[in-house]
Amino acid sequence: MSEEKRSSYRGLTEARRRANKKYNERFCEVKVRMTPEKRTIIQEHAASMGESATAFINRAIDEAMVRDKQNKEE
Repeated sequence: MSEEKRSSYRGLTEARRRANKKYNERFCEVKVRMTPEKRTIIQEHAASMGESATAFINRAIDEAMVRDKQNKEE
């Protein structure tokens, strides 16, 4: 008979903590307030586009800045 499969996960190692810290130091956080309903709409749209909500928001910001710059130059 088969034995019960046990997880080998033992929590974060010190090396993983350092790697996470180094990775996170490359970024900053920006808080945006919205209703839970709007957040759901954004998350669902982003998923339908095959990206995370964060990736979608960053893309939307980048596209808006390019568009604003083009409009300003006209």
